[in-house]
Amino acid sequence: MAIHFTMDQMKRCVENHDLWWEGRLNRPLVKVTLSDAHEADRITKAPYLTQANCTDFSYTPEEIVDAMDAELSKQEYLGDAFPMINMDSFGPGVLAAMCGAKLDNSSGRVWFFPDKEREIQDIHVKYDPENVWSKRIKAIYRAGLDRWNGIVKMGFPDLGGVLDVAATFRGSENLLIDMIDEPEEIIRLAGEIEIAWREAYEDFRSVLAPQGAYTHWSGLMSTETSYIVQCDVSYMIGKKMFDQFVLNTIRNDTKHLHHTIYHLDGVGELNHLDSLLTLKDLNAVQWQFGDGKPGAGSWLDVYRKILDAGKLIMIEGVPKDYMDVITVLHGTPFVRHDMSVKDKSFAVQMIEAR
Repeated sequence: MAIHFTMDQMKRCVENHDLWWEGRLNRPLVKVTLSDAHEADRITKAPYLTQANCTDFSYTPEEIVDAMDAELSKQEYLGDAFPMINMDSFGPGVLAAMCGAKLDNSSGRVWFFPDKEREIQDIHVKYDPENVWSKRIKAIYRAGLDRWNGIVKMGFPDLGGVLDVAATFRGSENLLIDMIDEPEEIIRLAGEIEIAWREAYEDFRSVLAPQGAYTHWSGLMSTETSYIVQCDVSYMIGKKMFDQFVLNTIRNDTKHLHHTIYHLDGVGELNHLDSLLTLKDLNAVQWQFGDGKPGAGSWLDVYRKILDAGKLIMIEGVPKDYMDVITVLHGTPFVRHDMSVKDKSFAVQMIEAR
């Protein structure tokens, strides 16, 4: 079974993504992936890689890639969609495991725990390129490069935010108390994790470079270094602490990487949006309003604020989510179902559309 995508299509997708990042595409990116458009023609030895089975090393990297290939071969890619592998299957914040934390997927989802509880003064974090998880991911990458020769883009693992990794080693509650009692130690530990994060990123980037472009769990692509940055811990703190402990780590990410999008996750993070929008090197914001909250059309003030700051925005969902936003902000863009619009600041990811 062949993947239903050509190198010419991939070339156009890469070009369009780069133009979007630079604000020169003059239309939105629209990704539509049909997940079961084609029949499977084989049963693979290995299961598809997920958080539930990522600890099973009984399958070779080549067998894992074969299972990925079989799944991708069932899909059809429309608009700016392309075949990609989302390596979040090793869990959100996997950098912690690459620095010595325990990875536990006994629940079917990946969680991380410290090898032992320590006071913040005794926690030191360093990336290990020979760690079992680092090596496993790189081995899968190499097998994928041999199999696909760039027709599939493999994403970076979900390394996590700097303070999210700190929370793994210290515990979220303890970390919040440390922000009051031990602010200098928080800043010191964050600095160590920043170094580890960049070393891990560069380690994976050096392996992925031959595929010609980089992607990550956001599903966006870039020929330049790129990542979706975040800080889930920030949901639990106010603006003052965010500016003191988090904002500079995000600023450093945006300076270190050529293209960055911030994952603004939930209403608890909205009070940090003004601070984030001051970062001149931040390219885009992905607003995730969360389960149980009203749809995209109910957050027009958020989207307006992001656009007014000169940032790109990403909407993930179904076509109605996109229409609810762009129709109000920019007027009705579609004529006879023409999916091109004049506005250039939207990336729409419509997954599982049928």
